[in-house]
Amino acid sequence: MEYRMIGAAQMDALWELHKAYKAAIGEDTPSAEDCGRLARAMDEGLIRFYGAFDGEKLAGCCSVTRGFSTFNYQPSGVFEDFYIDPAYRHRGIARVLVLFARRESGVGSLTVGCADCDRAMYEALGFAVPLGNLLAFD
Repeated sequence: MEYRMIGAAQMDALWELHKAYKAAIGEDTPSAEDCGRLARAMDEGLIRFYGAFDGEKLAGCCSVTRGFSTFNYQPSGVFEDFYIDPAYRHRGIARVLVLFARRESGVGSLTVGCADCDRAMYEALGFAVPLGNLLAFD
């Protein structure tokens, strides 16, 4: 397995995996316009995707959106879009991908907002410092 940042050349593979991720979590299938917005955000450096590749096949992905946090007065990251193709699960890929994304993104802190049912998984992957409750503005 090779771990690397996902670029424009892998956008089609990323988009297919991203649609599978959305379906798995019960969200609507994103549109072609959504794909275009995502590609622009990637081009502008607003979001970075990292992948686990089995040869040329994208087996898993995640994203880190950078910001700055006074938690530790360093660049921070929000971890999202985490998905491993079911055919590649239970091989340790998830743990390596999370560590790779954290290291390569250059952030001092990495946070994730997750559903209660996913909390144990994220804790097992290293997200163990509680920072209160995450709320989204409607």
